[in-house]
Amino acid sequence: MREQMRNPRRTHRAAPALAIAVAALLATAVNACAQETVQVASPDGRNVVTVGTQDGGLFYSVERDGRKIILPSRLGFEFRDAPPLGEGVELTETERSTVDETWEQPWGEVARVHDHHNELRVSVAESAESDRRFDVVFRVFDDGLGFRYEFPEQPALASFAITEELTEFYLANDARAWWIEADDVTHRYELLYSSSPVSTLPTVHTPLTMETHDGVFVVIHEANLVDYAGMNLTGSRDRRLNVSLTAWADGVKVYGETPFVTPWRTIELADRAEDLVPAVLGLNLNPPNALDDVSWIEPMKYVGIWWGMHTGKYTWASGPRHGATTENTRQYIDFAAENGFGGVLVEGWNVGWDGNWIENAELFSFTEPYPDYDLEGLAAYAQERGVGLIGHHETSMGVENYERQLEDAFALLSRLGIRAVKTGYVGDKTAEGHAHHGQYMVRHWRKVLEVAARNGVMVNAHEPIKDTGERRTYPNMMTREGARGQEYNAWARDGGNPPEHETILFFTRTLPGPLDFTPGVFDILIESGIGGPRPPETPRVRTTLAKQLALYVVLYSPLQMAADLVENYEGQPAFQFIRDVPVDWERTEVLDARIGDYVVVARQERGGPDWFIGAITDEEGRTLEIPLSFLPEGKGFVAEIYADGEGAHWLNDPFPIAISQRPVDAGTTLTFALAPGGGQAIRLRAAE
Repeated sequence: MREQMRNPRRTHRAAPALAIAVAALLATAVNACAQETVQVASPDGRNVVTVGTQDGGLFYSVERDGRKIILPSRLGFEFRDAPPLGEGVELTETERSTVDETWEQPWGEVARVHDHHNELRVSVAESAESDRRFDVVFRVFDDGLGFRYEFPEQPALASFAITEELTEFYLANDARAWWIEADDVTHRYELLYSSSPVSTLPTVHTPLTMETHDGVFVVIHEANLVDYAGMNLTGSRDRRLNVSLTAWADGVKVYGETPFVTPWRTIELADRAEDLVPAVLGLNLNPPNALDDVSWIEPMKYVGIWWGMHTGKYTWASGPRHGATTENTRQYIDFAAENGFGGVLVEGWNVGWDGNWIENAELFSFTEPYPDYDLEGLAAYAQERGVGLIGHHETSMGVENYERQLEDAFALLSRLGIRAVKTGYVGDKTAEGHAHHGQYMVRHWRKVLEVAARNGVMVNAHEPIKDTGERRTYPNMMTREGARGQEYNAWARDGGNPPEHETILFFTRTLPGPLDFTPGVFDILIESGIGGPRPPETPRVRTTLAKQLALYVVLYSPLQMAADLVENYEGQPAFQFIRDVPVDWERTEVLDARIGDYVVVARQERGGPDWFIGAITDEEGRTLEIPLSFLPEGKGFVAEIYADGEGAHWLNDPFPIAISQRPVDAGTTLTFALAPGGGQAIRLRAAE
């Protein structure tokens, strides 16, 4: 089943109202030789991009409501064994078009996505004898814009090696930014976020979220990353953010042959933090669904033999505390079946974990189980109970070893009816020295996704490349880690994630796509590890119990884990919310938020009347008044409320939880009393 299109309207001219407002901007194709600049506006006219040349160089700028957001910023490339491209150029032609259509996602934060944009294609040629040519394509939406470079096939640029992309984002003011550093060695995303003015930034990862002095929210990222290096941004005191691509082992950033297109560079724009979510800009810049049949792709909640390894109860390696045993797995399958969970993740099932598995990547087998793990029998037992096993492929960055086994590994999953796999890439570089987020690895991740799709397997990638919207084209790309997740609460030397962490993740990491954060730890003090009660200075979960529930609504994932040991859910009334909460949504509404402080989000279940609300706060307790005006008028609901109980506090007493019910409707305003480091989870059940 391909994407369903609703009300498609494709034109090469603007709608009449917009044509009147910006007629000069929307000619279909013109000779631009004599033009110094050309412009294109968003359908609502608020966002305007200007493209032109200055002193022979190619530049663009961005305004919103007449306010400067991006000052004239450079475009172009540097190559190995060739002159830079972007200087001594002229605009030769422009072409314009408009798209206005709505398409339906197989799953997501929203069921339907509106794609309405105006496109400007600017053709550029060098005035020098080399006569290299390229296009820059801008698509401008009401919620931002994307632009990319396209190189047509040409004798003067047949094959190339990019040593740097010269794209700039020259910020008009010293906006406040929330960021994580892009380290030259690891290029990992598993860091805590910092906040500072743009002028102080080192090299940082995207998405980069910023708030300007006049209250505009700006997010820089990329979309449709397929055969290119991952993009970082390097700051400067004058507020210029320069694209910094992740290199191959030989220092080259990107190898290519024409015809060739780059990923989209995206700039999301919003008047309020609440308007940043749900972010669909990147989805609209990816190609439509490439899979004919998506009926096998099913969002689900899952449990797994995983948290016990992080807390020390089990080991990945074989031996007396091996977690991935037949006995343990049957227990988890039974629990999943009894509580309505769709899957059971099992880590440490396959040969290769003994010894130093991070350094011995070549020893992993992705088809051979340990003797105490009956893979075939367990897969059959899970199916009998209406549950699916979730496979696990940890590579330790031994990419060549994994690719040698890739076809056989996914064929085995398919044969056993295992419809999901969690992949892992612990390690900084490949054995050949290729970086975690360079072109080599980007190609690898796309290959894994394609092989998985052919075998009917959904992917949950850990230590991944960042989300750039590829789930639109390959909706079996379900979720990924790519952030400092729950596991750090089990062993991080700094004690775990601070209470503000998730309120920042919501407006940074999770904007491009789902996050497998693994919420739902009820043993917040982690007293059930192999060593029993732990001293107070050791790592622990820095939330209240109610906040763990709220994370199921706040941090979106179509594969959502109940991360704790299953025995820690026994006799817990609060576990009912995890049973009830969906993982696929019709609509998403952010009701109130302040980045780094608190988030309140409501989501409507896909294909049903019920709504769910998640509210979380940082280390500060706070009381919020939240109107339920998003509910349909004239219909009653029952609010099933899981709130921080009396005396709850993430540090001193995280366990008190108050569970209650009350009738509500669209005219109701609810009071959310959030404890320090706390939260609140609500199911709004349609009244009978």
